Amino acid sequence: MCGISGIFDFAGQPIDKDVLKSMTFAMRHRGPDGSGLFVSRGVGLGHRRLSIIDLEGGTQPISNEDGTIEVVFNGEIFNFVELRNELEHLGHIFKTRSDTEVIVHGYEEWGLACVNRFNGMFAFALWDDRQDQLLLARDHLGVKPLYYAIVDNKLIFASEVKGLLAYQNCRPDVNLNALAQLFTLRYVPSPQTLFQDVLKLPPAHLMVVRRKGLTINRYWTAKPKIDPEIDETEAIEEYQNLVEDAVRLQMRSDVPVGLFLSSGVDSGSLLSLMTKHTSRPIHTFTVGFEDGELQNETGEARELAAHYSTDYNEMIVGPADYERYFERYLLDLEEPVGNETAAAFYFVSLLAARKVKVALTGQGADEPWAGYHRHKGAHLSRFYTRLPSVITEQVFKPLVRKYSKNERFRRAVVSLSEKDTLARFVKIYSFYDAAMKKQLFQPWLREVVSTDGVEAQSSLRDLQEDVADLDPLTQMLYLDTRTNLPDDLLMVSDKTSMANSIEARVPFLDYRLIEFVETLPPRFKLRRLNGKYLHKKAAEKWLPKSIVHRKKKGFANPVDKWLRHRLNKYVGDCLLSETSAVNRYFRPDYIRRLVADHDAGRQNYLRHIYLLISFEMWHQAFITNRSLREVSVMW
Repeated sequence: MCGISGIFDFAGQPIDKDVLKSMTFAMRHRGPDGSGLFVSRGVGLGHRRLSIIDLEGGTQPISNEDGTIEVVFNGEIFNFVELRNELEHLGHIFKTRSDTEVIVHGYEEWGLACVNRFNGMFAFALWDDRQDQLLLARDHLGVKPLYYAIVDNKLIFASEVKGLLAYQNCRPDVNLNALAQLFTLRYVPSPQTLFQDVLKLPPAHLMVVRRKGLTINRYWTAKPKIDPEIDETEAIEEYQNLVEDAVRLQMRSDVPVGLFLSSGVDSGSLLSLMTKHTSRPIHTFTVGFEDGELQNETGEARELAAHYSTDYNEMIVGPADYERYFERYLLDLEEPVGNETAAAFYFVSLLAARKVKVALTGQGADEPWAGYHRHKGAHLSRFYTRLPSVITEQVFKPLVRKYSKNERFRRAVVSLSEKDTLARFVKIYSFYDAAMKKQLFQPWLREVVSTDGVEAQSSLRDLQEDVADLDPLTQMLYLDTRTNLPDDLLMVSDKTSMANSIEARVPFLDYRLIEFVETLPPRFKLRRLNGKYLHKKAAEKWLPKSIVHRKKKGFANPVDKWLRHRLNKYVGDCLLSETSAVNRYFRPDYIRRLVADHDAGRQNYLRHIYLLISFEMWHQAFITNRSLREVSVMW
């Protein structure tokens, strides 16, 4: 796990090595174990190293035998052993034991198609001197980030936005189109970011950069081909084999591998499988919360850890910890999200960093397996849309809007009556519906962007068209796995883990697993409104049924209680002061009403308020208060 950066001058002019060094240094938390630079005619590559594989010989950049190819790489190629054996059989000579060198020789052998051979989480930059071209690539599911911008007739890129902002003329401003998407989807989907003119390479995409310009293409285009006749027993066995092989591959490391442990089926299954691949106790890490008696899973996690004789580590986090971390929270994240559990990943990574450099996590099992409430709504939409509109529009919807405090339930009823599939999906995601955004957005902002989710629909349309002929649930799972997952949850886990110099691996996102799961019919994913059906059946091989079917808690935390009471002043200072940045974009009177209704218990606006706080902290960190130099060197 590392950080990469680079500069490509379209005119072939010399690269300022000091600028490249500053871009790389801005991400030193991603790689505290070393750094390296490569500068040639019109191109420069930078690297920060977190040593995981080949501790002695894996320093980057890494070149081929004659120095005509150079690579900097962030992530892991988990099948590098098998690829190395294949490439050596084909005559390639390796000088290191690192997985990075497989990229070099894989490109020599297979050209751009090499990315289709890599099973891993990766973002890399490869300079081909003979072709005078630069290749940028991001892994299938977007586990690792890669940002870029065009400034001064140069392409600049980095693993984090901070690396780009260290380039003097990359000046941050608010992308209003992305702002509209953020307050619709709760995240900004690739390729846009909330920074104007800063983009992110989408998952499963390649960028080829030449002096005359650049091209971007999607290399992983596998679409669900559902097998309605597949036998359940055979499907369970195939899935079990794939999961076990993914864990085997992702246990590869020259340093100890730990586990972010919850009380549930996903991380519990990983723990069971991890014990097969090491003779040492697994380091496990769990976070609990003050005032979180109902949400905490420390007790169950402790029991699970004891069952497998792990080296169990636990941290209890309180509102004072959150308030202190909020000072740098968005500087770590760089992209605000409407995810009130996001900061919890920082604390579990902070705990893990005391003992390991690598930790597996159970992320990625919910999106393809229908693990969220919204997936039930997508499934029910087939039936709800057949009801007479006099019932749905004139009875259900008004009653729910008036009396229900459950934000998810309100959102479901509002969205289910939408006939257009893509528009319905966008409404399912949106806890700020169109009516709320009309009241929230300042008049000038309403003139520039829409409040009905048009921008969000546009960003999702291409992916949705891939599966438009399939059932609504399959469509939503496909979208979630390729948008919400990489641009929200995986972005959060990457940034917060790397802020602590921790590599977080996600075995459930082995792309072979995703391809297989997407062949399964909806009944294997959602059965009688119980999600992750076949996933849980498979897990009964690894865990007691009582754990497999235990109610999910995830990273739930009592942040709502804290915001109402112990962090109440923080909310006021952050959102309601006259100097708050949110007042430029949003109406203060409406924000006050949201906060007042939430505090009084008339409505549950936790997520609405948290998204506003996140935007305010982001704006203060990158737009309002800090110069580019301060942002780049504060680390």
